[in-house]
Amino acid sequence: MSARLQVGIVGADAKGQGWAPLAHFPALRSLPEYEIAAVCTAHEDTARASAERYGVPNAYHDYRQMFASADIDVVSVVVRAPNHHEVVMAALKAGKPVYCEWPLGVTTAQAEAMAALARERCVAAVVGLQARCDPTLRYVRDLIAQGYIGDLLAVTMAMISPGLPERTRSKMWEANLSGGVSALTIRGMHSLDALCMCVGEFTEISGRVSTQIGQWKVVETGETVDVEVPDNVMVHGVVTSGAAVSAHIATVPTATPGFRMEIYGREGALQVSTPGAVQRDANTLMGAQGKAALARMEVPSSYVEVPSDTPAGPPRNVAALYRRLGNAITSGSAVEPDFEHAVRRHRLIDAVVRSSERMRLQ
Repeated sequence: MSARLQVGIVGADAKGQGWAPLAHFPALRSLPEYEIAAVCTAHEDTARASAERYGVPNAYHDYRQMFASADIDVVSVVVRAPNHHEVVMAALKAGKPVYCEWPLGVTTAQAEAMAALARERCVAAVVGLQARCDPTLRYVRDLIAQGYIGDLLAVTMAMISPGLPERTRSKMWEANLSGGVSALTIRGMHSLDALCMCVGEFTEISGRVSTQIGQWKVVETGETVDVEVPDNVMVHGVVTSGAAVSAHIATVPTATPGFRMEIYGREGALQVSTPGAVQRDANTLMGAQGKAALARMEVPSSYVEVPSDTPAGPPRNVAALYRRLGNAITSGSAVEPDFEHAVRRHRLIDAVVRSSERMRLQ
């Protein structure tokens, strides 16, 4: 292994679109312990174009060949969710530490298989639930643990995202449940994971998932496609402290407020909000004790895990998660959130869906 961890990225769009160029490339380039050594796409011409666009020395169109290279220390899996399982399993079998985007798989069984192999091979593997690296959320978690708001009583959360009921032909796979992409699995689980990090895991849960917009229009042709995936999710439950929780996750075609979480205790309250998504945009913290009005609270600089010149927005928390993975690789320590954590979140998805199905049968 070289002085800098050599990363191979699977899923680097040659047109500069997608999550890899938006978050992964700038995140990695802000960290001195990493170097992007290779990119991989499905075709030889797009792989070469991608490597040229991003200034990366090596291009692959077969990820197995990339994983076989002794020059690759870490694999980043930034492909469509239905392809995660196949690519991640190949990386783990090659003994490569992995950063896999969320969701880990399209089913819990896939996530369990990946977690089992990472455990069996003793390979560091992290899942892209990067809200767990967010300085504001980590500070909120500590404030609650230190008794800033006293005993937890209630939590409300909303994540309302924009989503026009039309897509390009290349995006229509997202309409199918087999794609693993929905309001519940993506924004929903990023948001519920952030909630659980701050206030504890669910011990009781009920949910309702629904598809309010049943068709999407294909931009290129104007035809309509039936939609299977839910765009509205209601979750109610109790967390380990006994606090009551109510959450609403939705994708709607109008102006949206983004993320907002309100946490109430016997002695105070905390509020986290952002006009974007909790895992990728800067969060604002408000707090108060007693009967005082909510006021802006600053997050101590000690909660920032990345260099000061790391680009704001999506790269920040992704960079922090890469830093955690790098520390785990070099020290042999555990990394969080790992694939075992991903399995817990997949099981939470299942619990919400089961609850919703039971409600419809009554």
